[in-house]
Amino acid sequence: MKSFLNFLLLIFLQFVLFFKTNAQDSTKNKPALPFVSPDSLKKIDSVATANNMNALLQIKITDLVINTPIKKRVNLITAINIAGYGGSLILLNQAWYAKYPRSSFHTFDDNKEWLQVDKFGHTWTAYNTGKASTEMWKWTGMNKKKAAIIGGLSGAAYLTVIEFLDGFSSEWGFSWGDMGANVFGSGLFLSQELAWGEQRIQYKFSFHNKNYGEPLLNQRADKLFGNSWYERMLKDYNGQSYWLSANLKSFFPQSNLPAWLNMSVGYGAEGMFGGFENIATDRNGTITFDRRDIKRYRQWYLAPDVDFTKIKTNKKWLRTAFHFLNAFKFPAPALELSNGKLKAHAFLF
Repeated sequence: MKSFLNFLLLIFLQFVLFFKTNAQDSTKNKPALPFVSPDSLKKIDSVATANNMNALLQIKITDLVINTPIKKRVNLITAINIAGYGGSLILLNQAWYAKYPRSSFHTFDDNKEWLQVDKFGHTWTAYNTGKASTEMWKWTGMNKKKAAIIGGLSGAAYLTVIEFLDGFSSEWGFSWGDMGANVFGSGLFLSQELAWGEQRIQYKFSFHNKNYGEPLLNQRADKLFGNSWYERMLKDYNGQSYWLSANLKSFFPQSNLPAWLNMSVGYGAEGMFGGFENIATDRNGTITFDRRDIKRYRQWYLAPDVDFTKIKTNKKWLRTAFHFLNAFKFPAPALELSNGKLKAHAFLF
């Protein structure tokens, strides 16, 4: 939950950045014109000398252009990252850590907690934080690979700081499982950028607000996950699903498939009313909640999806909105495999 809020903060900063600079870009703060490298000129000259016009036409413009970062934009994004990351850490300290006593640094093994749905959440946050941060650095004029490295690693570094804060809080502890999930999420983003120059496999999130049917279960859910929809979205692991969404056109470029069409595999879990088991005790050890009769089980999904970034538009604000929407799974029909049974959903969110 704590790291999830950081991603939302970065998205908010992206929209602020857009509205702040949109008017400027149309007047005096236009990006500096890119220039052609000497190596690229030699490449053109050698191809032309060989009178090979077909090869000359195949040279990509992106191969010839060197990105020149705009100093003012670099300074602005640096300031935004420092203020954003630093400010969010201060808020986290006041909202969570200040309410609990400090302790010496310690670890906590939560790898079996919540049937690992929380670990999928850490991976999602690390992946999408890196992606959002990278888009901000690309706006400075920085080349794509350098922007991806800085964006991807800065997100992982921020989440690592949160893990260390957990390690010094008596309520939590440093989790190697969380760290592994953070590193995997950043690695998933960065490896695709370096290998393909694009995100062919997106990591997405979806949520549905649950009513548990029984007053006792709803009371337990309110206590664990909160009452409001946004608290439930952040805390209720029974309603969360995480998806690996692959763009088909990127893998089969010669096909007639729509550029926006994805196929996704999802994961979720149900029946969880406690981190490790469906039982709770008070400080005296007295059992206050016991529903071990409710089965905790995993869910696997297969569903089509939409890659919003493949939808062409000339509107900058819409492209920014599409990047935000691409962090979330598009509602669609789906197949679910759980408890050894396969069932179909006409509409799954």
